[in-house]
Amino acid sequence: MIERLWFGGSGGYRLLLPLAWIYGAVTGLIKLSYRLGWRRVAYFNLPVVVVGNLTAGGNGKTPVVLWLVEHLQQRGWRVGVVSRGYGGKATHYPLVLEKNTSTSAAGDEPVLIFQRTGAPVAVAPVRAAAVAALLECHQLDVIITDDGLQHYALGRDIEWVVIDGVRRFGNGWWLPAGPMRERAGRLASVDAVIVNGGQPQAGEVPMQLTPGPAVNLVTGERKPVTSLSRVVAMAGIGHPPRFFATLRELGVQVVGEVAFADHQPYEANQLSRLTVPGQTLLMTEKDAVKCRSFASADWWYLPVDARMPEAATQRLLAPIEQAIEHHKGKHRL
Repeated sequence: MIERLWFGGSGGYRLLLPLAWIYGAVTGLIKLSYRLGWRRVAYFNLPVVVVGNLTAGGNGKTPVVLWLVEHLQQRGWRVGVVSRGYGGKATHYPLVLEKNTSTSAAGDEPVLIFQRTGAPVAVAPVRAAAVAALLECHQLDVIITDDGLQHYALGRDIEWVVIDGVRRFGNGWWLPAGPMRERAGRLASVDAVIVNGGQPQAGEVPMQLTPGPAVNLVTGERKPVTSLSRVVAMAGIGHPPRFFATLRELGVQVVGEVAFADHQPYEANQLSRLTVPGQTLLMTEKDAVKCRSFASADWWYLPVDARMPEAATQRLLAPIEQAIEHHKGKHRL
């Protein structure tokens, strides 16, 4: 229903325009209050890079965060990550992730980032509290915030926006009439626009999600995803059809597709009912971090990596490294 209203050309969104105007007015006033100094903005003595989006739903933001963290780590920088921790309900905030931190406490995306990169990760509704918690226990050169473009209480040096290149902005309206958290004019003030699939426009950075080999949740075994037989595919992400389309493009033998809500928690009996003997359950990596503790032997996940042109890589990383050096220089004075 929502997909049709926002992206399918249905005129039904007009019934929700009064609520959208209220949403736009409220969010605009909040942003203005920070700009005019009516509300406090928290700054730190190291650069903060926001990777966010303008729309609700999955755009490929977390793979971009993973790409950025891994590239900065490869260049020798000490990277920390902060997040709101959507889907998690911790007993206290800020929460600095540890090896045994559950997705029910921290949320699925922070746990995924922590497990994949090994970077220090903290979650809190107030992002500045998460940054402060990381700096209490780690020496860091840069902070990456997963989402939070509209969280203006946290000062930032660099902003990236990730766009779904196929769906882009739908009807262009604010929530709930459309998918927009902020209108498309916001792109004029960000440092980079990264487009996941589709046809990028002038000045935008093209990005593709490249699948790796399938990984078994129990054993860690890796093998080509096309070697899995009679696959039931499941996805609890912002836009599940993208995952299913990827499997079809790869030539995977898919006999069933099951979409769940984004950030949905799972139980063993809930997922075991999705397959019958002889079938294989295949999920996203974001789903897998919530299922490892009760996974069956025939459960697999498909990791994906963001890929961008080499020339764009240097163009994206150079301002961040300059900001790191600038902050370090100020700190030495």
